[in-house]
Amino acid sequence: MNADSLRTRAEALLAHAGIHIDGDAPTDLRVHDQRLYARVFAHGSLGLGEAYMDGWWDCADLPGMFTRLLSSHLDQELRTLDTLLAHLKARFVNLQRGEHAWEVGRAHYDLGNDLFRAMLGKRLVYSCGYWAQAGNLDDAQEAKLDLVCRKLRLKPGMRVLDIGCGWGEALKFAAERYGVAGVGITVSKEQAEFARELCAGLPVEIRLQDYRELDERFDAVFSIGMFEHVGSRNYRTYFETVRRCLDPQGLFLLHSIGTNEAGARPDPWIEKYIFPNSMIPAASQVTAALEGLFVVEDWHNFGADYDLTLTAWRANFDAAWPALSARYDERFRRMWHFYLAVSAAVFRSRRDQLWQLTLSPHGVPGGYRVPR
Repeated sequence: MNADSLRTRAEALLAHAGIHIDGDAPTDLRVHDQRLYARVFAHGSLGLGEAYMDGWWDCADLPGMFTRLLSSHLDQELRTLDTLLAHLKARFVNLQRGEHAWEVGRAHYDLGNDLFRAMLGKRLVYSCGYWAQAGNLDDAQEAKLDLVCRKLRLKPGMRVLDIGCGWGEALKFAAERYGVAGVGITVSKEQAEFARELCAGLPVEIRLQDYRELDERFDAVFSIGMFEHVGSRNYRTYFETVRRCLDPQGLFLLHSIGTNEAGARPDPWIEKYIFPNSMIPAASQVTAALEGLFVVEDWHNFGADYDLTLTAWRANFDAAWPALSARYDERFRRMWHFYLAVSAAVFRSRRDQLWQLTLSPHGVPGGYRVPR
């Protein structure tokens, strides 16, 4: 098909989402290179994302455009060989085991603390904030950390484990506000070094360690924004590890993105450029993996708050760009914009959720009263 025919086909598809090519609305697509259509129809989301990085198209309201696309399920019209290969790779190869388990740390979390410090705000917390009573990002992140501590019923003297501790902010908060001691593990060298400095002087140990290596007892366990990197082939091992390490009377809090679909396919662009070897869990996968190991005391969904969090991250990133541009080039800026915009749209369209599960080994005697 020639470029005109491909454009006509693209216009017909986009019309279902109320998006026009070279229109005047903020959510309309402005095409700078006519090769865009062939690239997208051949490579789906991978082609669309790479074309944006290359400057082949623009959109004034990128999150708004993607919200329209996802709400209309137009992404399902662009399932290509790249999508199939990513799905098969995730299904039949254990991409989160052995050396593969460390790839996301090197590829994403080790990009640079300067980038994340600029984007994430006062606290380096790279997960959804809790906006129930918050009016800004910093307050939302502090509210989320406090929510985790309250759900776990933390008390002075307890020893807690943070699986995927990031830059150490959650453990620092728990140690300072609730008087606990703790161990945090991460697969990112940059994060581990930063977390050790951040938590200096507190009863907190930061380790560069894979979760499967853990075999010691803790009064409480939490994991915030790490389960997305575990992979469905390892979910059972993950929960078995937590159960092995958790006191029989303790609580475990799992904070994770979740998908509405069973066995959701990894996105080829996200897989290649942002989070290699990552996978968003479905509720059915989570419940099957924890059967016989935990009682689900509470399942809290505040996925709409991730749209607010991502929007705030993008504003911070844009404000810091003049300083960041000395280290990161224009193609990286466009890549990061695409990543944050697509992510915001996924939650704005309610295609993905943000879950906090509170789990106990045997059930809380008398029942668990849920703090919000």
